[in-house]
Amino acid sequence: MTLVQMQPRPVIANPVHRTVAEVMDAAGPQVCDDMSVEVALSVMAAARTGRLVVCDQDGQCTGLVTQTELAAVRDSSAYTDRVRLRDILGEHGSFTSLVTTMAEAEHAMRSGRLGALPVVDEHGSALGILALSR
Repeated sequence: MTLVQMQPRPVIANPVHRTVAEVMDAAGPQVCDDMSVEVALSVMAAARTGRLVVCDQDGQCTGLVTQTELAAVRDSSAYTDRVRLRDILGEHGSFTSLVTTMAEAEHAMRSGRLGALPVVDEHGSALGILALSR
């Protein structure tokens, strides 16, 4: 008979009680809400990302825009080069905090039909992104 050394399994937090801080991704590029749609699309292309965190003049997170959303705005008949990110944020002004549980965040994202949500600190500064797995 051979002895087998067993390693204890790490204790995994209950998924219901896990917080957003445990699973969020880095925030990535952050841009000001007065940026034009065309410039934002260029920033996305250069950064090779599909989304940008949008902040106001004071550095407070005001939302998130995706490449798909920006392309749709640019391709619409109402588009002009004067359209700024703040003009199109609409419902995407949603965000969550580090202490929000994953269950709460997932519910909010699914009910709001959001694929990603900025994570902010107590001062409203973006810390990361929470994205739903597809």
